[in-house]
Amino acid sequence: MKKPLATLFIVLFVLFLAYVAALSLFDSPEYAWRLVMYGQSDINDHLIFPERAIQNGDNVSVLEKGSESVPQTIPWYDPIAKKERVENLGELIQLTDTNAFIVLRDDRIVYEGYFNGTGRDSIHTSFSAAKSSVSALIGAAIADGSIASVDDPVIQYIPEIAGRGLDSMTIRDLLLMNSGIRYKFNREIPFYMHPFGDDSKTYYSTDMRKTATSVEADGTLADKAFHYNNYHLLLEGLILERATGMTVSEYMQEKFWIPMGAEYPASWSLDSETSGFEKMDSGINARAVDYARFGSLFLHNGFWNDVQILPEDWVIESTAPLDPDPRDYGPAEEIGFYYKYHWNGLKNADGTYDYYAEGHYGQYIYVAPRKNVVIVRLGDETEYFLIWSLIFQSLVDQME
Repeated sequence: MKKPLATLFIVLFVLFLAYVAALSLFDSPEYAWRLVMYGQSDINDHLIFPERAIQNGDNVSVLEKGSESVPQTIPWYDPIAKKERVENLGELIQLTDTNAFIVLRDDRIVYEGYFNGTGRDSIHTSFSAAKSSVSALIGAAIADGSIASVDDPVIQYIPEIAGRGLDSMTIRDLLLMNSGIRYKFNREIPFYMHPFGDDSKTYYSTDMRKTATSVEADGTLADKAFHYNNYHLLLEGLILERATGMTVSEYMQEKFWIPMGAEYPASWSLDSETSGFEKMDSGINARAVDYARFGSLFLHNGFWNDVQILPEDWVIESTAPLDPDPRDYGPAEEIGFYYKYHWNGLKNADGTYDYYAEGHYGQYIYVAPRKNVVIVRLGDETEYFLIWSLIFQSLVDQME
């Protein structure tokens, strides 16, 4: 009996080695190592990737304490369960592995809490909330003339992808997530193919520039259909790098991190030491109070500390809903959801709109101009991470 078991073990081990070898050839040995050792993403992934520093300046903007109380009882409609629900804010924070929760009203901190051993100086990785910062950098690059227009063809900056059915694709198409680039989420492919899938490639690849220039068309570009796609961010990063002559981290440091008066330095995770390209779709690492400052920068249409840091017209254009918007958002349309230039949005009953940066496991920077409110929630959970926005919307509704 021992011999068959030993043979089975050897066969499985050989198959495992062959699988790892295939992954190494697919990208690199380091890529294979990351997938085997780390697997699914984690809120502490800033510890496993190399990073590039984003320095803050000497002039830190002050966020004073406010006296207003934050509503503790939050009624909201759950579109998944199809019923009205009521949450207690304190209990919700405890139940959902929330690590940081901040509410600003009129640029004053009216709620600031840290949990599970974290503090004000704890680092939180952004996941896809980074996409909204990339959008801001595209706007900054247009304002300073590095990029001519959102309607520039992508091949003007990345000629390597010409001739693949994407020649008419513009920067605007990337920002709106309607580029027609082929992308399949891991949930759409067999489990054993996940390491070769687009989610894994855009997260763990050790050469994101090469990954970016490997994109192919799926034949839907002319349809202008909404299709969430992480390749867009890699292409935008490459455009920024080539157009500005700077790393994306350096450009962010210059364009808004120092000007907005960040309290702490930040960093951007890199694909590898060798390549040194920012993980564009997910890799900003910062403190909660500085994510709140970024939200306030947008709340004020790019104006902060008596300086127009980001173009006002860009802030408005990048966050307001398209009108008309022909794209199909599926069931999310029921709650007034829209997507614009890497910001998610919610249309309110009174005709106004809130918008937010959103990342995996419930990383949020929520901006509600109608009440001058910014909410930051950072943590590690899966049950609520897609519907936190509805809870925030209701919380803001109740603020006088």
